[in-house]
Amino acid sequence: MKRTAIAGLLIAIIIVAYYAAAIYEARNFTVTSVVPGESSAQYPLEVSSLTPRQLEILLKVEDPRFFEHGGVDFSTPGAGITTITQGLVKHLYFEKFTPGFAKIKQTLIAAYALDPLMSKQSQLRRFINTAYLGPKVQGFEQAANVYFHKPFTELNEDEYIAIVAMIIAPEVFDIVKHPARNQERVTRIKRLVRGEYTPRGLCDLYYGPLDAEAQKNVPPLSYFSSYYQ
Repeated sequence: MKRTAIAGLLIAIIIVAYYAAAIYEARNFTVTSVVPGESSAQYPLEVSSLTPRQLEILLKVEDPRFFEHGGVDFSTPGAGITTITQGLVKHLYFEKFTPGFAKIKQTLIAAYALDPLMSKQSQLRRFINTAYLGPKVQGFEQAANVYFHKPFTELNEDEYIAIVAMIIAPEVFDIVKHPARNQERVTRIKRLVRGEYTPRGLCDLYYGPLDAEAQKNVPPLSYFSSYYQ
């Protein structure tokens, strides 16, 4: 029994040391590479390129407490298990991301490295310019050109929401390939923003049921049919 307790303690110490080292390394990388890289990056859009209404819609869908939380939010209904900050961590700090221990590492880096060391404005600027929105489509400006053949600043509200609707699963809600599915999500997002729909739990990310085909292709742990029964 004593040996078992000692073995358990050693394992716990190793795990803590591993994640502490990961945080230390991530903080150094943030200071020496991530923040300077973002400061010098030439993007087509600034956060100010979004109207207050567009920013409200984006955060309502993607990260309701973005400006309040410390990189992680596991309590807000409709927020899901990945904040904007965590999403950036996935692409900035991992060559290959697999669920499991990587999710823990992602969460710790978001809370103790990226969010404390990079401003919310810089995080948001990177997000709107680098979000994956389909094959060879990166960021809102490119999405506006590819899907609507116009600059981002000329999008109407429905077109803008159609792009936001794609973020969670671009292939599932593709504006061109699955217009009806995208339009249904646009309608649901508009109800959410108007306050006519309240998410039923942390992972109520679709604001209603999805068809069987869509369910197969959305991100893991992002859809729970029990919300809509």
